[in-house]
Order: sequence, then C-alpha cells, then structure tokens
Amino acid sequence: MALEEGARSCLLRFRHRLEQDIKPSYLMDHMISDGVLTVDEEERISNKPTRKDQAVALLELLLRKDNRGYISFYNALVKETYGDLANLLHDDLPQTLPGAYKSSSDGCTSYVQTVLSEGGVPQRPVVFVSRPEFVNCVREKLYRLQKEPGWVTVFGMAGSGKSVLAAEAVRHHGLIEECFPGGIHWLSIGQLDKPDLMVKIQSLCFRLEQSLDSPSLHRPPNSLDEAKERLRYLTLRRYPRSLLILDDIWDSTVLKAFDIHCRILLTTRNRSLTDSVSGAKYEVEVESGLDEKKGLEILALYTNTKLHGLPEEARSIVKECKGSPLVVSLIGALLKEKPNRWRYYLNQLQQKQFKRIRKSSSYDYDALDQAMDASIEVLPDEHRELYKDLSVLEKDIKVPAKVLSVLWDLEPEHVEDILEEFVNKSLLFVDSNNKPHLYYLHDLQLDFLVEQNRTQLESLHNKVVHQYQQHYRDGPPTSGDEECLYWIRFLTHHMAKANLSQELYSLMFSLDWVSIKAQIMGPAHLINDYVEYGPILDKENSEVRSQFQEFLSLNGHQLEQRPFPDVVQLALSQPHTSEVYRQALLQAQDRASTGKLYFDWLNKSSVENLSRLVIHPHQGSIYSACFSHDGAKIASSGACKTLKVFKSTSGEKLTEIQAHDDEVLCCAFSPDDRLLATCSSDRKVKVWNVERSMLLRVFEEEHEEQVNHCQFTNTTRRLLLATCSNDKFLNLWNLNKPTSQNTMFGHFEPVNHCCFSPDDTYLSTSSNDDNCKMSSANEWKTINVRNMFAESDEEVLVKCSTWTADGKHIICAARNAALVSILKLDCCPSVCVFQLWDLEANKKMADCSGHLSWVQRVQFSPDGSQLLSCSDDQTVRVRLTQNVKLECLFSLRSSAYKYYCTIMCLYQVVIENNVCVCQVRDGRTGSVLFQSEEKSSRIRCTCMCRQPSAVALGQEDGTVQVLEVPSGKLLATLLGHTKTVLHCRFSHNGQTLITSSEDTTIRVWRWQSGECKVLQGHKEQVRSFSLLSTLPVDTRLLSWSFDGTVKMWDIESGEKLQDIQAHRGAILSCHVSPDGCLFATTSADKTAKLWQCESWQCVHTLSGHQDCVRSCRFSWDSRCLATGDDNGEIRLWSVKDGSLLRICSRDGKDGMDSLHGGWVTDLHFSPDNSLLVSTGGYIKWWDVEKGEALQTFFPTGTALKRIHVSADFSTFVTIDSIGILYILERVV
Repeated sequence: MALEEGARSCLLRFRHRLEQDIKPSYLMDHMISDGVLTVDEEERISNKPTRKDQAVALLELLLRKDNRGYISFYNALVKETYGDLANLLHDDLPQTLPGAYKSSSDGCTSYVQTVLSEGGVPQRPVVFVSRPEFVNCVREKLYRLQKEPGWVTVFGMAGSGKSVLAAEAVRHHGLIEECFPGGIHWLSIGQLDKPDLMVKIQSLCFRLEQSLDSPSLHRPPNSLDEAKERLRYLTLRRYPRSLLILDDIWDSTVLKAFDIHCRILLTTRNRSLTDSVSGAKYEVEVESGLDEKKGLEILALYTNTKLHGLPEEARSIVKECKGSPLVVSLIGALLKEKPNRWRYYLNQLQQKQFKRIRKSSSYDYDALDQAMDASIEVLPDEHRELYKDLSVLEKDIKVPAKVLSVLWDLEPEHVEDILEEFVNKSLLFVDSNNKPHLYYLHDLQLDFLVEQNRTQLESLHNKVVHQYQQHYRDGPPTSGDEECLYWIRFLTHHMAKANLSQELYSLMFSLDWVSIKAQIMGPAHLINDYVEYGPILDKENSEVRSQFQEFLSLNGHQLEQRPFPDVVQLALSQPHTSEVYRQALLQAQDRASTGKLYFDWLNKSSVENLSRLVIHPHQGSIYSACFSHDGAKIASSGACKTLKVFKSTSGEKLTEIQAHDDEVLCCAFSPDDRLLATCSSDRKVKVWNVERSMLLRVFEEEHEEQVNHCQFTNTTRRLLLATCSNDKFLNLWNLNKPTSQNTMFGHFEPVNHCCFSPDDTYLSTSSNDDNCKMSSANEWKTINVRNMFAESDEEVLVKCSTWTADGKHIICAARNAALVSILKLDCCPSVCVFQLWDLEANKKMADCSGHLSWVQRVQFSPDGSQLLSCSDDQTVRVRLTQNVKLECLFSLRSSAYKYYCTIMCLYQVVIENNVCVCQVRDGRTGSVLFQSEEKSSRIRCTCMCRQPSAVALGQEDGTVQVLEVPSGKLLATLLGHTKTVLHCRFSHNGQTLITSSEDTTIRVWRWQSGECKVLQGHKEQVRSFSLLSTLPVDTRLLSWSFDGTVKMWDIESGEKLQDIQAHRGAILSCHVSPDGCLFATTSADKTAKLWQCESWQCVHTLSGHQDCVRSCRFSWDSRCLATGDDNGEIRLWSVKDGSLLRICSRDGKDGMDSLHGGWVTDLHFSPDNSLLVSTGGYIKWWDVEKGEALQTFFPTGTALKRIHVSADFSTFVTIDSIGILYILERVV
C-alpha cells in the first residue's frame, strides 16, 4: 500500500528542514530493525559523499515506502532525540494500518477513558512524562494480537516504569476500536500464593459478569481450575477480542492459570515466564532509565519548577540513579513536600541510604530497598549466594561468564545457565552484541548489593583474589580476550579492597606485571593504579612506588607503540639506583644467556629528565593543550581534528571528540571546567559539555578565515568567550546567543592570540601587525611592539600575550623575545626548547628541553606547581615546576651538528644560544675530558687524531682549527674554504687533515705547516669522502657529491684519477667493501649501485626502494650489502649477483610513522655478519639471516645521524637531536 497522502505532503512540506538536520546513519539502524529498510538500501544511501546527500536519498526512498516506513522513520526520530523534527511529522501519522497510532494525548477520548475505567486500568500518575519510543513499541506488538490470541511481555528491572508504560500503551482510541473492542481488563498480581490468586480471578470474573447485560447467576468458582475455566468462557464467548493486562507477574505457575487462549499483556521482571505457556509471544524490553531530559522533567513537575530553574543537584540525582523512573519519582514526591532538601536527598542516594528514600502511593513497596530485595528473594538459596558475589563488581563494568566461572569454580556452561536466570529475572543485564556475551549490573542493583553486604565486602574481594591465584597459578592470562582484560584491569582493585597489601606490593613492584598490563591495557591504567593505590604501596616502600610510577609516566608514549616495545630494554634506561633498573638488569642478564640482545645505557646519570608525564594523545602536531582550572584534567587538540581530555596524573583518556572538519588550533576550559571551547581552521567555534562530550553551540557564520585562539573569561560572573582570527577581527560570544555579542576591529594583520586580564576588565590581543592591543568596555589601548626593536628593520610578529597575576603588566612574545610592559627579555628559544624567566630579576631561570619539534603552547597549572607543554612532535609533557632548573649543554638544533667518535674517545659539538663549543668525552663513561672556548661560528664537523693527540673543528664560516687534547691549546688555524666545512678527517699518520665543504672543494692540509692542496671538480657541495683503504701507502681518496658524481683522487699529488656520473640524483652515501674490490653508492633517485674499484664499471643497479636511499654498508666478508631509505626500510642484497636477499621487518612504530621512526642514517654489521645495527628515529638491531628486529633502543630525542660501534660489536655510541649522548653496552 502506498504512503497516505497526508503523510506524503508532510514529508514534502518539511523536507528541507529534515535534510538540514538529520544524521541518516543513526536513523537507518532503527529502520532496518523495524524491517522497513533493507541492508542494500542502507548501503546505497551510506555511499553518498556527504551527510546532506545521504539525507536527501533517505527522504526520496521514504516517499516511495508505505505507511510503515513513515511510522518507523517517526519512531527513529523520537529514539534519536530529534523531538522537534518528530513533532513536525506527528499530526500526519497514518491511522489505518496495524501499528498506526498517534500519541496518547490524541487517542485518549472519552470512549477510551470509559473503557479503561471499566477495565480497572490505572489512571496516569499525577506526574507523567511521555516515553513515546516504548509506548509505540508496545502498541506495535499489541496490534499483532488483532487477528489471533497471544502474549505481549513488557519486562525490565524494578522501578523501570513497566506498569505506567503498559497502561499508556492501551490509552489509544484506534487500538481499542480495531484490536480490542471487547474491552481492556487490568489485574494486578504481584507475589501471590494459590488462594490469593484464586481470589484475584474470582474478583475479575465477578467484574466481567456484572458488566454483562444479563449478569450470570453462577456461584463463585471454588477452585483454581474452576476459576480458570470460568475466565476462559468469559473471554472467549462473552468478551471476544478483549485484552487482559496482568501487572507484575513473578511466577510461571501463576501465568499458567491465564493460559486460556486469549489476548494478554503482562509486565514482569522475568522475561522467560511465557516459556511455560502456549500461543504467539512478543517481547518489549523497557530500558532501566530515562534520559536526562525526561528525568529532569519529572523533578520539575513534582516541584512545580521550570526546567531551567532546577538546581544543579537535579542533574546529579538523575545521573546518580541512571534515570530510574522509580527513584526519580520517589525523590520528586519527597521534594514536593520538602523543596529545600535537594542536597540532602542527593547525599542519601550517593551514600546508598535507600531506606530513607521512601514514599509513593502508587507503588507496592514503601522504599527502594524493598523493591530490590523482593527480586532477590525469589532466587534459590544457592543462587542467592552466588548473586551476592556480584557485589565486588565495579559500576558500568561488563564481565564475561568465564570470569565468574573462575570466581565460582564452576563450568562455564553452568555459569551461563545461572546468569541467564539472573537476566531473565531482570537482576542482571546482558550485552548480546559481544561474543562472548558480557554481563553487568544496573548501578542501583550494585549499590543495593554493596549496601546489603557491606560487612562482607572484604571477604568477598578476598575470595576473588584467592580464586584467581588458584586458577592462574602458572602466571597471569595474556590472551587479550574479555576474560583476560578483566583480570588484568581489576586484579589490583580486588587486592586493595581485600586489604591484601603484601600481594599488592608483590604484583605492582614487578616488572613482569608492568609489561603484561601495559601491553594489554596501555600505560595510563597502570599509572592510575600507582596513583590510586599509592597510599597502600607507600607503606611498603614509597621510593620504589615512585620509581615505577616515574618509569611509566616518562615512557608511556613508547608503551603505546605497536609492535609493543621490550619493557626490559626500556627499563635499562632508568637510573642505576632504581628498583626498575635492578629488575631489568637481572632479567636482561638471564635472557642474554639464551642469546637475547639487551643494551645498558652506561652514561645515563649525566642526563636528568625533568618531565613528570609524557603523553602521546594525537597523531600529528598538537597545537594546544591546557589544564582545567582544578588541575585534574588536561585538554589537547591538533592537526588530527580531534579534542581529547585526559587525567593530568596518569594520562588516562577521559573523552575523545571528533571536533572539527579541519585542524583544531586551540581549546580552552570555562572557569567552572564544565565547558570546553574549540576553534579551527574550518572557521568554526564550538562549545562542548565536557562531562557528556556533547556539542552545545556552533558559531560558524562570522569568522571568514581560520580561528587562531579562543579563551573564556576568568570568572562565571559574566561568562563570555573570546575568539580571534586571520580575518583580523576579535569576536566576543555570549553562549546564549547565536551570533557574536561584539566584534572588535583595529588590527591590520591576522590576530594570533587573545587573553583576558585576571579580573576580566581588559582583553589583550596579539597580531602580525607589530601591535599588542588592550580593550575594555570603553577604550582601546595599543602597544607598538615594533618600537622595542628600533635597531632592526625586520617585521615583528606578536605571537601571544598574557597577564601577570596582579593584572598590572602584560607580557607578549614577539620575534624570539619576550617583553613585559616596556621591559625586554631577550630569549631566542630554539626549535624544541622553551625558557623560564624571573621577570623581577630579568634573569633566565631555565631552558626546558625534551620536545623534538616546535613547541606550540606552554601553560602553568592553576597552582603553579606544574608546567604543561605541547609540540609538533605529537607529545604533551607535564613537568614539576620546582624541578625545572637551568639545564646543561644538552639542547641544540638538530640541523646544526654532526658527531663522530673513536673507540676510546668521543667528542660532541653543542650549540646553545648561538654559542659554539667542542667537548671531548671519555668513550666509556661520557665524562668531559676537555671543552673548548666559545667559537664565533657554529661548529659543523670534527675529527680526532691519536698521534699527535688533537681534535679538528670545521666551522660554518669555512674556518678549520686544530686543538691540542686535553689542554685545548690552538695548534693551527686553516683558512681557505669559503663556505661551511661539512666533513673532516685525519690521515693514518695524523700529519694530513682532509676537509670538504659546501664550496664544492676538498682541501688536503699539511696542517702543521699550513700547506694545502685543493681538489676541485665537483659542482655541488661535497658532504663526505672516504680513503679507499686503510693502508698507509694507499693515498687514494673517494669523494661524492650532490651533483651525482663520484671522483677518485690521489691526495699526495692532488690528481683526479677517476670521474663518473653515477646517479641522476644527489649521492647520499658511499661505502668501500672491506676487501677493497667494490664500492657502493646510494642516491636520492631511489637506487643503489655497485661499482668495481679497478675498472669503475657499474656491476649492479639495485632497485626497489620507494624513497631516497640514505645509507649503505658492506658486510665484513664483502658478500652482502645493506641499504636504508628515508621511509625507514632496510634491504639486504647479494653482492655476487645483485639479487634482493630480504627486506628487514616492516613492522612500524605506528600507521603515521616511517618504519624506523625516520630516515635510516647509518648501518653496521657485526664481525661475524650475523647481526646488523641501524639508526634512524631510534636504534635497531637485526637478525641478518631472518631479517627480524631483535631489539630496539628508544632515545629521548630522535634523528640519530650516525652510530659508532666497537670492534667486538659490544659498545655503541651515538647522539640524538636534542644533544643527549648515548654510550650503550651489550648486557652479558
């Protein structure tokens, strides 16, 4: 049948409005469930490119459907809380088909009232809130009884509103007239014995007979069987097509008395009751709670208050009881008489004082605890004891049957049967969408159990731990299934609740437990455990607890990687005095005996990590991170378009919202921490409810370009939101208005930042137009920041501003300087370092390093005890302010250094604030042997000579200097290069120094005399070179350049011996085979080539890399060549025939990263050629035969340039992008 004309017209009339607002994916799920939409139709609609296109397609399809489609669409709108849209369609709901109905308000005619009154159907409660989605569902099932008898079961837990819904469902003219013209007859049952049941049926029969035109003169039935027959006769002969409503059925034996082939609607807590009777059966499950809006509506009606006038406690009451209609109504009735007791009744609910929440004239139980207890009392004794064990569960936690199988020591199949009984009696809920099924308690049920068994809780938790230990005596579960997840997550909770302190110490002070839980649950849950159970653990050893917590906090971002890192290797980077390190070393030594690789960081004591917590919340740059005003939460946003909120103590994620369609540039908490504002490159400003992750407001009309910053006022006295944009405007928003309250202009370039003064009197703005402006209600004040830089002609970009706590000074950051009012503090922050200054003393207090890329934002916690920073390196770092101090020379720009070392000594070039020094360090301990004076030009390369003991420095201005070690005496200054010196090396006898430069030349110096030969011929910079052999008599030099050529020189004569165009792109590396027969080149053209040293013929071209081939290395037997590219891939090739032997494991850090955390910059084989070490974003050791990664070392920084390896492959030295030196030794 086609869609009714009235319904069709309604859809066409409101089509535009529906297309604008609906999300089809949400609605189609309900329509498929109703059978009016097919999966194929859903897929065709879902394939449309935009939400609006999908909405258009759905409505076009709906116009071709029948009345059932219209009704299903209406119900879907109601269920998905599109109440306003549902109201538009309501008046034209079709009326002629089964299932076609309007709301009770339209259907409740005088005829309906008469029928229901005669049948004993209860009237609506004094306070009534409609639940159309459930009422409609019950009615749809009742329409199915139109042509044949059957059963409709409305089931749910105590107090879910089953009886009210049943009565409301039959309050409908069309339903009664079409399906039940014989009338509606209500019978309240409850918990009855046989005599009482017979009295109930006698009463019903008497009522039915009295309503007949010729009342029967039969005597009352004397037995239950006689009563059943009398009722059968009446319903079949005298009241055909009538509906019998049985309210509150508990027992299937009671139900059998009504198995008389009639039409029955029953309400119950036990959904399985109708299994014992015959006929068609239909079910409607009533959700245990109302949504927040309906719960608040009930409280408003009881207290005669408007919704917006309800106190905050109202929302908390609804949330605390999960919207239970019974509890909300009980409390509402109490508040009607005592309207100032909101806080009191909320406290009673929170403290589980159910006995004090009593009073209802329309309910069978005086108080909530009685209603709960009644459900449990009907269980068999042995099952009642098992149900008591559920008191140990946590709220909102779902458990598989296998967990309870361990707890009860029963077969899983037996446990499933018991749980099914609990579910059928509405004592437990089941999530059937999961396989295996998961079971959980409603909060009220759990609260009741906890209160009822309060004195036994410790022993119940003890039982859980004991059963776990018995079942998993050989070790904890590691399968990762739901059973494993439960034990790994909650074992510590049960131990703490059971007061099993020693067991808790043993578990949480174990590196094995840390490894298992971090791999399965992630590090945030573990950190939470150390925070939550800290008071218990500290009684045993507070220092050890602190060590484990610090290890997790600082390595959490590594522990979130996949493949999962080796926790023992990570723990070897902890201080030598740490219990974490002690356990790791013992395990490493034990596993090393079986051939496993582990590496100890020998000089780690020289590096102090100031971060308290490192979090990796987003993929991509993080542009904003901020503390909540209570300091308990951190919000972050960035390039991945999401907004995340997590705990500031552990990094545990609390909320994740797909916030915008483009990068989220800023996020900010409201003063009460209830709201979060975000702004984006998509030009929109949004306001979110933090607790419910709900979008409250979208402001999208006024800003015409990306919105750079947002901030709330500092107090809620008059809550406003300020935003600024590249459109040069500043907007002030009142959250209750759809458009901005005020638009301020005056800047002539993009506005980068805005900030309220502490008392909200002024609002400061920072712009690329050289100015910082302050506005109040009546005036603009402009500070021309450019005047502070009178000596410079450069433009001044004012990036941000903030206020001192007293509101008397404004601080702004511009062109690498911070200015306080007219006080200028030159800071020159580097790429990944930010600085702390004492404003009164005009003195820098600290350089804060640790980030690996641009720092986007820094913020103090409200009490000043912590310092928050976020960066393009995808991390958020939290530091304790009191621990931040002036750091040593371990901060530098990654682009400004190169490092080389010998086996016994290592030198390090460190640049800080454009001051350049050279350090020579002991190669085993890392201690400083010598540090040069400051150089005027940056040092770009160095090399060392044993005899005489000297170090050479190549600088950016082309100068080369040779210094004596360890005195630091200047031995020679060599002038000649006109651009940056990129590489230098002493000859075997130490008398000759060779240097290469960006000026395209190579110079060969007799450095003691200053004599120099210039090797010219390359057309682009010469980044490196190599002596062709280690023999002192061999004077041949191999050089390569970005010009794609390789050249060979005689360094004694300066003659060019060979010159070939080796590649189409820049040559990035070159290596000579140990036997001296071949050399390999790699290039930006994505190929590597093998060349004969004598003939200079290309032997093999090695193709297959998908990116620039950055590095290469021959094995010591010259039979294998390893190459590494900029995507992190390493390939192993046969030198003999140029065939690919294998590709080293493609397991990556994550989907957004290269396979090696960066370019593969260096490669080395072990002496026996069985192992390969590589550097990139981190260091990896490989099994050459299998191509599998054996171990990974994660440095603090990244972008490792080279690694230096001892002859026995036991010691490894490198340095990272933030200047930290690593001396690693293999654990044996």
